[in-house]
Amino acid sequence: MKIFKTATGAIVEHRGLTFVLEGADWDTLVNRRGLRSALGAQVAGLTVSPPPIDPGLLAPIGRAEVWAAGVTYFKSRDARIEESQDAGGGDFYSRVYDAPRPELFFKATPSRVAGPGKPVRIRRDSKWNVPEPELALWISSEGTIEGFTIGNDMSSRDIEGENPLYLPQAKVYDACCGLGPGLLVAEGPLPPETAIKVEIARQGNIVFHGDTSLARLKRTPEELADWLFRDQVFPDGCFLLTGTGIVPEAGFTLEGGDEVRIEIDGIGRLVNPVVQAV
Repeated sequence: MKIFKTATGAIVEHRGLTFVLEGADWDTLVNRRGLRSALGAQVAGLTVSPPPIDPGLLAPIGRAEVWAAGVTYFKSRDARIEESQDAGGGDFYSRVYDAPRPELFFKATPSRVAGPGKPVRIRRDSKWNVPEPELALWISSEGTIEGFTIGNDMSSRDIEGENPLYLPQAKVYDACCGLGPGLLVAEGPLPPETAIKVEIARQGNIVFHGDTSLARLKRTPEELADWLFRDQVFPDGCFLLTGTGIVPEAGFTLEGGDEVRIEIDGIGRLVNPVVQAV
């Protein structure tokens, strides 16, 4: 089952059928324990609708915050060590990769999130910028994982590498996060072989592509969600990006006009153009 947010409500895809929920409040609709069962009951009495030609999908977020986990893949650990060598911060990333407590940080308010087809940005004061394709968990206010979507944790690697204390500036700014296209409301956890793929297009050419799978994720989604909800309350639920296992080589940086395309098995495809802040 999948649910998508639109300007007029929501669209539910269930067992090959499409249902339109006009006027539905997104937060009320998705922030609940047992979301799959609740949605199934809600569409049971509805008339099937033809798939909209252009539904105008929005980011699947209402009032919720977006958080993120770092250094959850070995590839990410190595990249963080490489970028922070001159600042003496490499040891921090190696230690957090092996530590019981994960790295968790605030990523975005809803106003900083870009939905399908909407632009993500690179900072004007950064010269080394990359997308970070990630599985995003949708977690209810009760702390239960109720859905999955695609996240793009835009990152300014030179700012973070200059000093690890600059992490918030490297991660949090306008249009710093992509989410979408909708929520996959699965019957259980995604299988380890679930593939995550990304490609970056520039002037019609693919200038970077990479892939990984959830099997390479060191910490389970349930573990990350548990740590996030320790001593924190999220009345509107929250999203948690689970880290990236795909890191472009050191010489690569995004440019204005690029297009980031991320796919995750079972969820779909999130495409965002890239703009350069001026």
